[in-house]
Amino acid sequence: MAEFSGRVALVTGGSRGIGRETALRLASEGADVAISYVTRRTEADEVVSAIRALGRRGHAAVCDVSDPEQVGALVAGTRAELGPIGLLAHCGAISNVADHTRIDLDTWRQMIDVNLTGTYLAVFAVKDEMIEQGYGRIVTVSSVAALHPRKNQIHYSASKAGVIAFTRCCAEAWAPHGVRVNCVAPGLIETEMAHALSDEAFAAVVAATPMGRVGRPEEIAATIRYLMSEDSSFLTGQVIAPSGGRVMVP
Repeated sequence: MAEFSGRVALVTGGSRGIGRETALRLASEGADVAISYVTRRTEADEVVSAIRALGRRGHAAVCDVSDPEQVGALVAGTRAELGPIGLLAHCGAISNVADHTRIDLDTWRQMIDVNLTGTYLAVFAVKDEMIEQGYGRIVTVSSVAALHPRKNQIHYSASKAGVIAFTRCCAEAWAPHGVRVNCVAPGLIETEMAHALSDEAFAAVVAATPMGRVGRPEEIAATIRYLMSEDSSFLTGQVIAPSGGRVMVP
């Protein structure tokens, strides 16, 4: 029996990058998978087609994770199409690089609204049914930027540090109810978001990485899969930082 047979997974930000690879990994192990996207309808449809080619049910819906109504509609639509949600990988996020002189209140609020409030909205939209079922596996996505100072990402780092604190608190609150909540904090991964960095900054990160390379989205998807599987049955409230050794969580 496949690891996630009979389970329904929701992957936010599932049209590309880490979210896409996570959706396909979960489907390959038996889950029916819904994904959300913001603007990339064509890519989202391609992911759904790939999920169905694996013999699983797939569903895609547009969703700005900072909008409570859209998150509610995403979750309701997933339940209607696929059934009760048992797995959530919250990959939807934004990133940019800006020094302190360019971080005004609007820039700050947008980052917090999408990355931190969006995490709250997605997780809280599914946690009650997970608690009722006595089963839930939630993985949030932070960043090594939450674990090491980033002078040109004050707003981004703060939003991702909040995700870690949120994850730990939820894990403690829901562990008695069969719901595990963990977090991945990736280093530099070969995605569009990574190329918000200049070529020089990108190269500097690679040079500072003990393994001497950037990560691949499928490597982060494998970590998310592990945290959702019974292979990690005694893990909750943990942060794993797949970063090629650049940042090590104590």
